[in-house]
Amino acid sequence: MRAVLMAGGSGTRLRPLTCDLPKPMVPILNRPIAEHILNLLKRHNITEVIATVHYLPDVMRDYFQDGKDFGVQMTYAVEEEQPLGTAGCVKNVEDLLDDTFIVISGDAITDFDLQEAIAFHREKGSKATLVLKHVPNPIEFGVVITDEQQRIVRFLEKPSASEIFSDTVNTGTYILEPEVLQYLPLNQECDFSKDLFPTLLNKGEPIYGYIAEGYWCDVGHLEAYREAQYDALNRKVQMTYPYEEREPGVWVGQNSFIDDSVNIKPPVLIGENCRIGPRTNIEPGTVIGDNVTIGADADLKRPVIWNGAIIGDEVHLRACTICRGTRVDRRAHILEGAVVGPLSGIGEEAQISPGVRIWPSKKVESGAILNINLIWGQTARRNLFGQRGVSGLANIDITPEFAVKLGAAYGSGLKPGEQVVVSRDQRSISRMVSRSIIAGIMSVGVNVQNLEATAIPLSRSFARASRNGLTSRPTIAGGIHVRIHPDRADSILIEFFDANGINITKSKEKKIEGAYFKEDLRRAQISEIGDMTYPSQVLEMYNTGFEKLLNVEAIRHSNSKIVIDYAYAVSGAILPMLLAKFGSDAVVLNASLNQLALANEEREGLLTQLGQVVEALRANFGAQVSANGEQFILVDESGLPIRGEQLTAFMVNMILTAHPRGTVVVPVHTSSAVEQIARRHDGQVIRTKANPTALMEACHTNPNVVLGGSGEMGFIFPQLHPGFDAMFSIAKLIEMETLQGRSLGQIRAELPRVYHRCQTIRCPWTAKGALMRHMVETHSADRIELTDGVKVCEPQSDNWVLVLPDAGEPVVHIFANGDDRDWVDQMLLDYRGRIQKFVEQQQGGQNLPLDEI
Repeated sequence: MRAVLMAGGSGTRLRPLTCDLPKPMVPILNRPIAEHILNLLKRHNITEVIATVHYLPDVMRDYFQDGKDFGVQMTYAVEEEQPLGTAGCVKNVEDLLDDTFIVISGDAITDFDLQEAIAFHREKGSKATLVLKHVPNPIEFGVVITDEQQRIVRFLEKPSASEIFSDTVNTGTYILEPEVLQYLPLNQECDFSKDLFPTLLNKGEPIYGYIAEGYWCDVGHLEAYREAQYDALNRKVQMTYPYEEREPGVWVGQNSFIDDSVNIKPPVLIGENCRIGPRTNIEPGTVIGDNVTIGADADLKRPVIWNGAIIGDEVHLRACTICRGTRVDRRAHILEGAVVGPLSGIGEEAQISPGVRIWPSKKVESGAILNINLIWGQTARRNLFGQRGVSGLANIDITPEFAVKLGAAYGSGLKPGEQVVVSRDQRSISRMVSRSIIAGIMSVGVNVQNLEATAIPLSRSFARASRNGLTSRPTIAGGIHVRIHPDRADSILIEFFDANGINITKSKEKKIEGAYFKEDLRRAQISEIGDMTYPSQVLEMYNTGFEKLLNVEAIRHSNSKIVIDYAYAVSGAILPMLLAKFGSDAVVLNASLNQLALANEEREGLLTQLGQVVEALRANFGAQVSANGEQFILVDESGLPIRGEQLTAFMVNMILTAHPRGTVVVPVHTSSAVEQIARRHDGQVIRTKANPTALMEACHTNPNVVLGGSGEMGFIFPQLHPGFDAMFSIAKLIEMETLQGRSLGQIRAELPRVYHRCQTIRCPWTAKGALMRHMVETHSADRIELTDGVKVCEPQSDNWVLVLPDAGEPVVHIFANGDDRDWVDQMLLDYRGRIQKFVEQQQGGQNLPLDEI
């Protein structure tokens, strides 16, 4: 007799186990389900097997090949274009079935007596015999009713609770005569239960149900998968065990080393070539695959561990599934029902909450607490917050459900009834995320003032104005702004600021992270749910502060002409109105709103176009605004761009000329041109950590600050508000150019000549701390500054080298600054070599690729 093994299923409900395996190849006791079925068929003298395959067919063919090594003869029928259903795939091999044959599902574990079922079929003269089983809960299966002669009279596929009329279910095993296949169409999807069997009943063909004794488990979902493992270990099902039973209930494969101090409580199965470290505790129900390494003091309570996994010291596994090639680092906890997909990595002291599923090749950072499925993103992070707020891939890392929870975590740290302001850029994705955040905030009883699509400088100034009593509205406790990330067009950036409009402190970030990861979220009663309002006259309020800090008359009588490229962003709706009020002649480019963020190439193309327009119109200057109103690039009267370090020096020079003896605040890596300019004007320079929050705080807390920021981040005028503001910067430039009577090209020519270069080197997270300590220990204490990273200064000069670890990537940046180009190039080469050598030593001599920027 021949058997048809139905092995085409993709096993959607078993994912991530089936992301790279067809369902019949998922292992039970370290062997595929399909192998256990072949063993069952072989025990009943059925050795000719036709496997129908569709999803990842090569996995099964490569494993079983012709079946010789498994004691059977295997042939394969591939459903090439589309799945044909349970009956259609059998119809597809009709020419191979010329006698009574058995059809058996490839995703069940059973020990039914198939020969008894075949004898029953022949005794009854049946055309089709369904192997049936009594089960406690038949809702998930096809229910069948038979008469006294066990002839089937009725069946229903997957009934609802009210439709259950029997506890006898279809197990997916059938004994059929080849002539029944004539009732099926060729090359069409059809099903035994829905199509063939009802047709046989209607035609009056003899169709019987054989109620089998023995074990049967449909491995249809993850809980059933684990239960099948435990039942097999407890001998509830008759099957062939793959390893020698060294002692009752303990099966161990060849060449496995188990330390004498390991505590094993049967039943337990341990594969071949395993290494289990000292003092590990292995509880009943544990299944360990081949080539698995387990460290010392691990605690394993009923996990299912697949081949090639690496389990670190003191790891706790609780009734979870660890797939092929996964690495679980020291002291990680993976709890009940969790599934970690193949080739994933779980960092030290990370925790995977019960029921969480992680798709293949993901990474969970050290210390992270993961309580939602990790499907689309690449990494589950220990920290929500990066260098500036919360960022991630749009609609992959930053999803609506993520945003709702983030909003609730933020709001849970505020008092019920407090007010927060929420704003965004004009993109649809930002609107979706901001609305989700608002829902989370309102759910914890906090009120929202929704500014909708607004440039971020307006949001900061609105919060500050309410704090200072400049509006009649309630005091705002803080705010959130959602936008496309300034540096990544496919990512979202969510920034949080306090009541003063300053980005929140690290301690507040940690509180939000703690509430998010621990799910320590407040839930308000219906009567306490937060309200949402839409403030009016926000632009007028911003304009009031704007005017107070400008010499409006100078601008009005300047007769200056400027060209502004808004690069299709939301700030384009704001600055034209302000400049028009001051009588400034502004030519506007690309002021319409665009849903898609511009790529770098597109933005550079617009900048070239801006330079051409400035030159053609003989304008005083041009400016390209970006980052939702925070950043800009200048173009002088000749059409040449002023950006980066040159823009920083340019702005410092303009402002200190207007405000001598003032203080400017810049990031630690800014070129020494700012000190040279400050000395000309008897000014002071304060350097901060290279992040926006540090710049804002320094501008807010230090006296006499007239300018803060840099060309990369934007510029802060603390008298207006504490954030970066490209719009005010442009208006200020018009004023200063008029009062100082010099063109931008003339001012640029006066800037100090300083050579400033940067390179980036790959450096693993684990080596960063050691690298910084090495840098400190190998340089004289009187030559280093530790504001941020390690800065090595040359005596009696402005020359220096800065080694700065990146806050968000496994890299370090080397900045070299000096008045001699050769010295700068030599320092970059020298420190690059030092760092590369140190990192290679830390990594055991492996060569790491270098990326130069």
